[in-house]
Amino acid sequence: MHFPPYHKSKVSNMTSRHLIPSLLLLVMSTGCADSVEPQTAQPKQSAKLKTTDDIGEFKADDGKQTVSSKVKISNPITGALEAYAPMKQQLGELKIKQSVDFFNASEGRYPKDHEEFMTKVIKANNIRLPALGPGKQYQYDVQNHALMVVTESAAE
Repeated sequence: MHFPPYHKSKVSNMTSRHLIPSLLLLVMSTGCADSVEPQTAQPKQSAKLKTTDDIGEFKADDGKQTVSSKVKISNPITGALEAYAPMKQQLGELKIKQSVDFFNASEGRYPKDHEEFMTKVIKANNIRLPALGPGKQYQYDVQNHALMVVTESAAE
């Protein structure tokens, strides 16, 4: 294919117009690469979930209110934050239910009291539950064989 001379000069002009900004971009981006490298070389530290094995004995007549682990989302934007605490509570309840059911399957009975629950279920299995917010506490209901979360205020 043969192009007239005027067309050839247009192509070379267009190429040089695009080539210079591209070269500048390449030089600028390689200059920034040194500052990125040390950041990626550092090991990432993961957030560690605080845990507890402090589980009291649940007594229905002590005036404390139980906290529901049902997730209630009132705002779609902050929904994940609203679900965080109930999901932590559900995680603890599920872990205890599984451990108590395993104790029942192996012993043929549920723990007879809070002390046996703490010794043969919690301590023997090295169970740690997610830490709760201020004013809340885990308690084990011996009669119903369930983990409860209680608070002193009626607002929860």
